[in-house]
Amino acid sequence: MLTSSSVNYKFKQFLIAFIFFFLLGNSHLSAQILKDSVSLKLVKEGIDNIYNLEFKKAGENLTKIQKAYPGHPVVYLLNGLKTYWENYPLITTSQARSSFENDLRKCIELTEKTAKQEDDYESLLANLAARGFLLLFYADNDLTMDVIPLAASTYPFIRRSFGYTSVLNDFLFFTGLYNYTREAYPEAYPVYKTVAFMFPKGDKVKGLKELQTAAKSSIFLKAESSLFLSGISISIENNYYQAYAYSKTLHEQYPANPGFLSLYLRNLFLIKKYDEAETVMKSTDDIKKNAFYRAQLSIFNGILYEKKYHDDKLSRQYYTEAVKSLSVFGHFGNEYSAYGYYGLSRISSRNGDDSYRKTYRKKADELADFKKVNFD
Repeated sequence: MLTSSSVNYKFKQFLIAFIFFFLLGNSHLSAQILKDSVSLKLVKEGIDNIYNLEFKKAGENLTKIQKAYPGHPVVYLLNGLKTYWENYPLITTSQARSSFENDLRKCIELTEKTAKQEDDYESLLANLAARGFLLLFYADNDLTMDVIPLAASTYPFIRRSFGYTSVLNDFLFFTGLYNYTREAYPEAYPVYKTVAFMFPKGDKVKGLKELQTAAKSSIFLKAESSLFLSGISISIENNYYQAYAYSKTLHEQYPANPGFLSLYLRNLFLIKKYDEAETVMKSTDDIKKNAFYRAQLSIFNGILYEKKYHDDKLSRQYYTEAVKSLSVFGHFGNEYSAYGYYGLSRISSRNGDDSYRKTYRKKADELADFKKVNFD
């Protein structure tokens, strides 16, 4: 039985891949919209706009695509992606959840009749994209009972996509994720070796090389390859300097994206670049409008004052404030809440309060997916 922690990582690090295969396109595939250079350019520009929170521009591009291809699945996919980032973090109680799910379910519905046809790659990729984005949302919010049936029905479509790795380096993003996670995850958590045995073997070394090649030379998936390489480097490889390089690239490409900014700051603190982190934090006034980022920023301030300024009193205030603010985001905020509790545990230890040290540490371990990432 999969735990919420395993589901969260498994699908965030693996199934998100399918979100972008169709959206970012591939002119070698026989698909109507992908042969239309004008619309394909609009799709790629629209995704860049969404990632950088330029929703007005993204909406204008989407309107043009919709006029050219009314009722096309890509319209629903782009709508779903736009909704996700407009309401980041998208949690279960969000009013936007309904429209988000409806758009992606509609996309699946439109492609279901043709997705099984061997020559209809556009429908196959659109189907996988919609399923992958839904799985990401469910996993982020610990909705295990939604993840399991959708994942089970998705796997046959996933296996069909393995035949196209020689077309472009972009496809190495997909094969790299599978090859790596299929072997690395059960190595990190042996209890899941039985589950992994049900899937074809991968190759961890080959997977990393494929992802690195995609990050350097793919046409459309450089950003996604860097995102996952950063996550893998932190969570599994514990190579924080490598993660820093990938996350810095993402932040520089999409400076207004709060998710990429948080990843970059986290990596800066993990490699103890406190001065650089402080400088970056002072230049993020626009992003502070995002409540989730503000809560994460309190965590980063707690780390900054604990590690750089050795001010436990102020650091405790930041950690306490952050944990309280993150509570409204449910499972989505657990990882950063864990960082706060790890910090409070360290401060309690220095104050000689062994009872609170243990209490905070236990709480942190319960919330953290990866307990080694604790800033100790």
